[in-house]
Amino acid sequence: MKKRIVIAVITAGFLLVAVAVAVFTFGPGLVESRMNRVRAAAKPAPSDVSRAFHSTLFVADLHADTLLWNRNLLIESGRGHVDIPRLAAGNVALQMFTVVTQTPRNMNYNNNASSTDNVTLLAMLQCWPPATWSSRLERALYQARRLHDAADNSGGTLSLIESQEDFSTFMERRKTQPRDVGCLLGIEGLHCLEGSLENVDVLFSAGFRMMGPAHFFDNEVGGSAHGVEKRGLSEFGLQVVRRMEECHIVIDLAHASPKLIDDILRVATHPVICSHTGVKGTCDNGRNLSDDHLRRIAQSGGLIGIGYWDSAVCGNDVASIVAAIRYAVNVAGVDHIALGSDFDGAVTTPFDASGVVTITDGLLAAGVAEEDIAKIMGENVQRFFMQALPPA
Repeated sequence: MKKRIVIAVITAGFLLVAVAVAVFTFGPGLVESRMNRVRAAAKPAPSDVSRAFHSTLFVADLHADTLLWNRNLLIESGRGHVDIPRLAAGNVALQMFTVVTQTPRNMNYNNNASSTDNVTLLAMLQCWPPATWSSRLERALYQARRLHDAADNSGGTLSLIESQEDFSTFMERRKTQPRDVGCLLGIEGLHCLEGSLENVDVLFSAGFRMMGPAHFFDNEVGGSAHGVEKRGLSEFGLQVVRRMEECHIVIDLAHASPKLIDDILRVATHPVICSHTGVKGTCDNGRNLSDDHLRRIAQSGGLIGIGYWDSAVCGNDVASIVAAIRYAVNVAGVDHIALGSDFDGAVTTPFDASGVVTITDGLLAAGVAEEDIAKIMGENVQRFFMQALPPA
């Protein structure tokens, strides 16, 4: 009897170990496969004319959450939306990688508290360092290190850009290496400051050059469009904004409450960005920008990045993206419109990074001038960051 009990205990132990190994090995990939999907486009493939024109463009995307997932950026993956081979295939020259440090359970567009967190379990399942399990700041720094490591190990095919000098060097290199990709680091939600103004400098030193004050819930800096109170800028938030501007860190209004947008536009002295959004004029919900905010962001000298997912553009096709872009151009002016995919941000999109040519094709088909398409697809972003980044 004792022998049978021992055998049963050992067998159960082996089964538990096997289950644990399976969960840690396959669990994160299964989660991501369900959350970051590509829906096949119903329209025909882009024309040869569109592909040829697209190949001449400087293409930039203001938002991707790829660093949240444990994929090797340098290897093409069958999951998600973004890696360096797919960016190169899509002729994407510049990608903003924006880190996520906390999301609430049952995340929705209307009302979220800060009391729950999905990222803790994801960090554990993906075997992130133990320091990241309880610290949102450490999660931001860990994801930044992953991007630094990818750039360092890329043989020059991926360049992390932190200054105007870096950007100029990258642009010169790309003349002879047109498949090289540049990247920038951003943050969704300054809850990762953990209430400390000094952490703005910590994050700047780690390479972050764009920060969004709020994500899916209200925090010490200000209110989220999806938060409980949806308040404006706090006194601490005002200090953060001032320090960000001193450091040449761009303010990102994506996910900010209308009150927070108003407050930041009132006090900001530098141009601001809304990195990934839709517009109420084509898709009216609490997440998307009003015409007034479109105009005021443009008046600051800033940019609006149009997203690719259903809640941003009220559709899951290129035509919906193009409609949102054209509306934003009519309201804010073509010099202030850009792309903000939200790739790998728990969204379904009509294509992954290799298929961005379909937007060029859609804009051409809609009769948008080639000069304007070039601005929308990336020239506006190139101009903006060449001015907004610290000199060196």
